[in-house]
Amino acid sequence: MNRINVWSSPRNISTAFMYSFAQRLDATVVDEPLYAHYLSKTDSEAGHPGTDEVLATQENDGDRVVQDVILGAYTTPVVLFKQMTHHLIHLDWSFMLRTQNVMLIRNPREIIHSYSKVIPNPAMHDIGVEKQLEVYDFLSKNNKLNAVVDARELLLNPRSVLTQLCERLGLVFDEKMLTWQPGPRPEDGIWAKYWYNNVHRSSGFEPYTEKHFELPEHLEPLGQRCQPFYEELHKVALKA
Repeated sequence: MNRINVWSSPRNISTAFMYSFAQRLDATVVDEPLYAHYLSKTDSEAGHPGTDEVLATQENDGDRVVQDVILGAYTTPVVLFKQMTHHLIHLDWSFMLRTQNVMLIRNPREIIHSYSKVIPNPAMHDIGVEKQLEVYDFLSKNNKLNAVVDARELLLNPRSVLTQLCERLGLVFDEKMLTWQPGPRPEDGIWAKYWYNNVHRSSGFEPYTEKHFELPEHLEPLGQRCQPFYEELHKVALKA
């Protein structure tokens, strides 16, 4: 079985990425299986909308999630897990050595700009970029990183980047991966109503448009701290 963990930062195109793989007839996709584990191990004052719902409906024990969900049994030959890198707390990372792994990155200034619309005062651990570099180093050291995908590169040329990615994963690219029906989808986590409004209006990867904005003054230092981590990862990302 081809198990694929996609390690993303928040406010990335990870949901669209998940929808893309959901179009494959040979694939099952799973939306953020470690979210409740993360919420159960962090300060509730972080203000994640729908926290109580997530904790009540999803397994809270990360070790059980690893064994029963990430390493569990499936009927399709391909299983893709949409993951947030910052969810990797208080866990043994060795399970990643039994899966394929993709890093999904985005310019952190864009992440912070988007994230702060839902949670006004994000911190470094919320943005996840520093953790992504840590996971990148772990996977690279163990020769278990298949690819780094940058959101901008993917949106510039979805067919090219997805074709390269599928080759890295030992899969054949499927044209169905480029489009999907708009609206909520059965693979959505229960938190979709708080976070997925934009992607629910989409029917494919939206063309990349350069965003012009300034971060609020209190978030500018966070943007500056995150940038070197992102630039290190971008060096090795697939190109459009």
